[in-house]
Amino acid sequence: MLKAIFIVLILGLLSACSVTIKDFPAPVTLPAKFSASGQAKQSDRWWLAFNDTALNQLCGQALSDNFSLLAAFNRFEQARAIAKRSGAELIPQVNGGLLGSQASAQSQRNNDLVLGLAASYELDLWGRIRSAVNAAKLDANAAEEDVFSAAISLTAEIATTWYRLIEQRQQLKLLDQQIEINRNNVTLVTVRFRGAQATAADVFQQQQLLESVIGSRYTVVSNIAVLENQLAVLVGKSPRVITLPIVEEFPAVPPLPDTGLSLDLMQRRPDLRKAYFSVQAADQRIASAIADRFPKLSLSASVEANSPDLQSLLNNWLATVAGNLVLPIIDGRRRVAEVERNRAVSAEAFNNYAALLLNVVKEVENALVQERQQRLLVANLERQVQLSTQASSMIRLRYINGAMDFLRVLSAVLSQQSLERNLLQARQQLIEYRINLYRALAGKFPLRDVSATKNRHREPVS
Repeated sequence: MLKAIFIVLILGLLSACSVTIKDFPAPVTLPAKFSASGQAKQSDRWWLAFNDTALNQLCGQALSDNFSLLAAFNRFEQARAIAKRSGAELIPQVNGGLLGSQASAQSQRNNDLVLGLAASYELDLWGRIRSAVNAAKLDANAAEEDVFSAAISLTAEIATTWYRLIEQRQQLKLLDQQIEINRNNVTLVTVRFRGAQATAADVFQQQQLLESVIGSRYTVVSNIAVLENQLAVLVGKSPRVITLPIVEEFPAVPPLPDTGLSLDLMQRRPDLRKAYFSVQAADQRIASAIADRFPKLSLSASVEANSPDLQSLLNNWLATVAGNLVLPIIDGRRRVAEVERNRAVSAEAFNNYAALLLNVVKEVENALVQERQQRLLVANLERQVQLSTQASSMIRLRYINGAMDFLRVLSAVLSQQSLERNLLQARQQLIEYRINLYRALAGKFPLRDVSATKNRHREPVS
């Protein structure tokens, strides 16, 4: 009898419908190539291209200790566990039980032992269960891609914050130099005022310029502290606990990477892969909802032994095999509505995938054109600073010789100092545009450090 039950269950497994996962073509027409491309091959760990030891250390520490990234791993594990739970429905469920009882009367005492095994299984005739399992597995794949997207976003945010910090440190150094120059100018104008060669208004204007630069310094000092705190949190540390290296120079912008074909991004970018898995999962849920409208066939088997003592328990047993067919007849169109809902969800996932594809191409093209124009702007500002410095020196010299009024000197100094600050901002922005390009082209990279620590339990700091 047990052999017959086993054969029935195996036949049930073999009779289940196989469900295939569909492939979907690109929903939009993409350009074959991007508007610009270089020769350098982009590394998976794209930040290494800057050859910046401090940045490499920050990114490595963040990939190991950043709590948001660890949380993304936890979400992936949840999705993977759900997929395992869904797959359990494809396996027959077997439960066992042992019951012992004793009844006493005035003249006699009865012992009774009952041992039972029960198995149940739903034949997946129309692929309802398998479609749901496939959808859960695809959800897990999408959650895994979310981890890689989070890693790319994290490293890009660290690089952007790091170079903004360097820019602010450069601004602080420049402001200190400008403060010293303006103090010297205040001394110069004051001496000329005492000699009746300048007016009181000239002194007040130069003092106001000095105070303006000092005020800008306060803002920069605040910005430096905020950026340092932000970096500390990004690498999984509390502000003022981590010691950041002192770097005050930008690295050279690496050569332009090979942008490749636009279709390559569909296989490389984790967010696109996630969107594609979401489309496939939604399609599988449509199939599961449709199959739920068809009859369900379930098999059950049980074996029960009953005896007054353990020794003879297996000599007295009863086996039962049963089948159960359930056919939906009237459900208020609930199952039809569920199919319609899943079709709408699938359409939404498909349209989201299409929109993301267009945005990805836009991100790459934006980064390319912004970097190209920013290079021209940096070169232009460098020429302006050079010309302004020469003009300021000549105007100051002529003022000392009494051939020019102080307003021209003040205007020249203000213009020069403003251009010097703008040049630093432009150089930082150029690096940021390159980071945007790397991020737009980035694919997933190994996350062994995070994998080793994703289940780590941390003790709260007292």
